[in-house]
Amino acid sequence: MNHEQIEEIERSLRRVSDMVKQKGRVILSQFPITPPQFVALQWLNEKGDMTIGELSTNMYLAFSTTTDLIDRMEKSELVARVKDANDRRVVRIHLLKKGKTIIEEVILKRQDYLEDILVDFSPEQVDVLEQSLTLLRDKMKVAKTTKAT
Repeated sequence: MNHEQIEEIERSLRRVSDMVKQKGRVILSQFPITPPQFVALQWLNEKGDMTIGELSTNMYLAFSTTTDLIDRMEKSELVARVKDANDRRVVRIHLLKKGKTIIEEVILKRQDYLEDILVDFSPEQVDVLEQSLTLLRDKMKVAKTTKAT
């Protein structure tokens, strides 16, 4: 592995990420939610109920920004604030059926887009891509928790 390969990998990852985000915004424009609401719904869908603080941390947003976001999502009946069963002082954000339906539909459309892109890949190429991306993601998770970059 040489420096030019690293440059090309970084450039390719950045460009793929930009293209996925752009297509994601086009898909999202067909739904009654904003990109930050989509991210919040994704976190709640994947991790379950969270406090506003936990959601803020995961989304890299200020607590006040996340509170405003949740206020708007609650008015749209995407989420609800619920008291924690173990500690009534703790309020968790709960994904409602409408929010879950929207997130599932958006993700399905994103997956359809990716499937259309991968249609000309061989099964072996798809396997290698999946394994490589999984390995990269796992290594990045470990690096994130072990050192600051």
